[in-house]
Amino acid sequence: MKICQLCAVDFTLRHFLLPLMEGMRTAGHEVVGVCSEGPLLTKVRAAGFRIEPVEIARSYNLLRHIGTYRKLVTLFRREAFDIVHVHTPVAALIGRLAAARAGVPCIVYTAHGFYFHDHMPAAKRLAHIALEWLGGRFTHVLFTQAREDAETARRLRLTRARAIEAIGNGVDPARFAPPADPAAHRAQMRTALGTPEDAVVVAVVGRLVAEKGYPELFEAMAGLAAEPIVELWVVGERLASDHASAIDESLAKIASAPALAGRIRLLGYRADVADLLHAADIFTLPSHREGMPRSIIEAMFCGLPVVATDIRGSREEVVPGETGALVPVQDSRALAEALNRLIRDPALRATQGTAGRARALVEFDEARVVARQLALLGLA
Repeated sequence: MKICQLCAVDFTLRHFLLPLMEGMRTAGHEVVGVCSEGPLLTKVRAAGFRIEPVEIARSYNLLRHIGTYRKLVTLFRREAFDIVHVHTPVAALIGRLAAARAGVPCIVYTAHGFYFHDHMPAAKRLAHIALEWLGGRFTHVLFTQAREDAETARRLRLTRARAIEAIGNGVDPARFAPPADPAAHRAQMRTALGTPEDAVVVAVVGRLVAEKGYPELFEAMAGLAAEPIVELWVVGERLASDHASAIDESLAKIASAPALAGRIRLLGYRADVADLLHAADIFTLPSHREGMPRSIIEAMFCGLPVVATDIRGSREEVVPGETGALVPVQDSRALAEALNRLIRDPALRATQGTAGRARALVEFDEARVVARQLALLGLA
C-alpha cells in the first residue's frame, strides 16, 4: 500500500514517526512523509524516505489553513494514497478534511494526547472538544496512546471511526541500554557539564513551555534541601512553531536569584539524551497535560525513578511507590516533597529505578507499538 504520514513539524516526524515509517516500509509498503520543512528532516531523508514539504501553521485559526488545505487536497489526489495517517492536533484536523475531500479510502488519526484537559478553562476546553468532534466525522480509525484518551473518545463520541484503539507508546530499548562502565560514563558526562560527582542530578526533558510544568519545577527547586547538592538539568528548547505559553517570567526569576540559578542548567536541545539520563539520578516531568510521554519511558529505560504529575498518560507509566511518585498538577510543594524523598534516599532511588527499567522492558518496547499498529491496520 501507499501510505502518507502527516504531521505539522519536522521534530514530530523525526523523533516520533520515523520508527513507524520504517516498520511500514519493512512490511513492504511505500511511505511518504508530509510536514513543514525543517532541518530535522535531513535524518528522515537520509533514512531513504521521500518528504513532500507542506507548510502547516500551528494555529487553530482555520482561515490560516485554507492554502494548506488546498495543497493537501492536490497532493493527496496526485499521490493516490491508500492511507493517510495524521498526527498532531492542527495538522490532523486539516489533513483529515483534505483527505476526505480527495477521496482517500482510509484516514487514520493518532491522538498523541488530546489538547483539551480538565485543568483548561471550560470555554477553551469545549472549543477543542468541538474541533476534535469535527475531525472525527472524517476518521476511519482512531489510535490513542493513552487508554484514558480512548475511553474519553468513546464517552464523548468524538469520532465515527470503525475502530478506536489505545496503542501505547514506546522507545527502542537498545538506544537506552546501560553503558558498559556506568561509573566512568557518569563521571565523564558530569565532568563535561561541570557538575560535581557527588551532586544529586534531577533531569527533565521537554519543550520550554509552561504546560510542561517548568514554573512549578523551578519553584520546587527553591524548596529543596540545601544538602546534598542538587542540580536540575533541563533538556529542551522552545520550538519556533510553539503556541503554548512561554516561561520567560520564570526564567527571569531564576536569573535574579544567583543561588538558584547556579543549580539549574539549561542544556537546550540535545542529541545525547540517553547519555545525559544515564548520568542523572532522578527524572521529573511535572506537565499539566500529556498524551503518553516518551521522556518518562526513556528515563525508565535508563533506570531512573520518576516524579510526574497525576495526569493521563503519565499515570499509566509511573507506578507510585514502586517506580516513582505522582503529584498533583501545579503543586510545587508536593513536587518538592516527592523529589526530596528521593534526593535523601539513594537506596530508594536505586530500587525504584531498577523497578522502572524492568517495567519499561515489558510494557514500552517501541517495536511492539509499531507491530500493534501494523496489525490493526492490516499492514503486517
